[in-house]
Amino acid sequence: MSIIYIDAFIGAAGDMLLGALLDAGLPEAALREVLARMPVAGYRLEVRRDMRMGLAATRAAVCLTDEADHAHGTAHHDQGHHDEGRPDEGHHGHPHARHLPEILEIIAGANLPGRAAGRASAVFRRLAEAEAKVHGTTPDQVHFHEVGAVDAIVDIVGVCSGLALMGDPRVIVSPLPMGSGFVASAHGRLPIPAPAVVELARGIPVAASDEPGELTTPTGAALLVTLAERFGPMPAMIPEAVGYGAGSRQGRTAPNVLRVILGREPAGSPDAAEADSVWVLEANLDDVTGETLGATTRALLDAGALDAWLAPITMKKGRPGIILGCLVDDARRAAVEDAIFRQTTTFGIRRTRAERSKLARRHVEVATPFGPVRIKIGTRAGQVVTALPEYEDCLRLAQSRGIAFREVYDAARAAYDAAQQS
Repeated sequence: MSIIYIDAFIGAAGDMLLGALLDAGLPEAALREVLARMPVAGYRLEVRRDMRMGLAATRAAVCLTDEADHAHGTAHHDQGHHDEGRPDEGHHGHPHARHLPEILEIIAGANLPGRAAGRASAVFRRLAEAEAKVHGTTPDQVHFHEVGAVDAIVDIVGVCSGLALMGDPRVIVSPLPMGSGFVASAHGRLPIPAPAVVELARGIPVAASDEPGELTTPTGAALLVTLAERFGPMPAMIPEAVGYGAGSRQGRTAPNVLRVILGREPAGSPDAAEADSVWVLEANLDDVTGETLGATTRALLDAGALDAWLAPITMKKGRPGIILGCLVDDARRAAVEDAIFRQTTTFGIRRTRAERSKLARRHVEVATPFGPVRIKIGTRAGQVVTALPEYEDCLRLAQSRGIAFREVYDAARAAYDAAQQS
C-alpha cells in the first residue's frame, strides 16, 4: 500500500503542502483541471521553482487577480500571515465574506475526485470549529474574507484532491512545530502559536523549534490533523518520490520548506502488518429522527471515522432505540467524538479499544467505458483475497453520466477481471 510521510520539520501551511505534493509528482495539469471545476474566480495559482537555503522547492502561491489585486494585494495564506476564519463581529458588511455553508456548497458541487470532497469539507469544518471556539461564536458565523477564503479553498481542495489523484496514500505526519512571537490578525496581535492552532492541535504531538515566527498556520494544522492517520516519526517504508514545498519567506535557522516522502510499505514491516488497533465509539439514542441519524453517520465519516453504523436496540422501560457506532483511529478520535456530541442529543459516548485483523490494501486503476475506476485490492500474506471497485469512484461516474451505479460497478469488476486474465 502507498504511504506518504509529511515531514513538517519547520511547520506547515496549506500552500507549502500543496507545493510539496506538486514537487513529489502530483500532475499540475490534473490539479488545475480539478480546481477549475469550482465556481471560484479572481485568483491565479502560480507554481514555480524556488530556493530555500540551498534546497530546490516548489512554490504554489494563490494570487488574487483583477480588482482584488488592487484592493487586497497578493494573498499570503502562509506562515506569519494569519488570514483564516474570523467571526462576523465587526465585518457584517464585508462584500466578499464567505461563510462555512457557502464553502461546503462549493465543495459539494465541484465533482472532486475520490474522497476529496468529504475530506475537504471535514478540514473546513475543523478550521471553522476551532476559530469559532476561540472567538466565542459558532462555526456557521465564522467568515472567511476574500483573501483568506480563496486561499483556503484552493489550498484545502487542492491538497485533498491531490492526495486522491496520487492514489489516496496513507498519511503519517511528523510532530508539528509551533513557533513563537506574535501574529497579526483582524483582532490585533495574537500570540504564536495562534489560538486556533492550539485548539486544532489538542491531542496530537507538537515539537519545539528554535525558528521564530508562526510555523504552523491554522489551515496547515486543520489539513494535517484531519488527514493524518497518526503523528510520529517516519515509518518503515520504501521511498519512491520526495517533494519540497516552499513557504513565502526564507527561514532563519532552517530552510522554510515542508517535505513529503511518498513510497510504499515494505513487505513484513509493522506498518504493513495485517493487524492494528482502533477505538470503538458508541452512543445509545432514543429521541432522534431517521433524517438526523443519516446525517450523523455522514458527518462521522467526514470527520475521519473509518466506519459508522446504526443498530436497533430495546432500551430501558421497553423503549426502542438505536446504537450509533463507529471505528476511529487515535488521530481523529477527538474530532469524531465532537461530531457525535454536536450532531446528536447524547450525553455520553462509550469508548473501547479494539484489536482488529485486516487485509493489507492497495489500489490499481482500471479503464471502463464510463471513465477510470480505482480497484481496492485486499491481500493477506501476500495473496490477493478480494478486489472491489471503489464506491466513491463508481458513484461519481454514475451521477455524471446519469446511469445506474451498478452499471459502473459491474464494468469496473469486468475490467479488473479481464486485466487479471490477460
